[in-house]
Amino acid sequence: MQDYFLCDSCQNKDFRQIYNFSIRFHGVNFSEDLIYDKLTDEIFQCTECDKTFTRDEVEQVLDEIKKNVKEKRLASES
Repeated sequence: MQDYFLCDSCQNKDFRQIYNFSIRFHGVNFSEDLIYDKLTDEIFQCTECDKTFTRDEVEQVLDEIKKNVKEKRLASES
């Protein structure tokens, strides 16, 4: 059995990965220097309607699918 994450707008299952790279600067109390964090944002865009989803949104839906399949399997065994 295989189930897919589907776009909640158009029900498409195909996505493209988009990465955004940035640097976030912030000061430090004990110094005039700035420190920075390199950030990479990962976004998934539907190939049909261009709606975007974060990795967390995709993971949340996949966790729900897993939970539902597990519950159905337990219900059918009893």
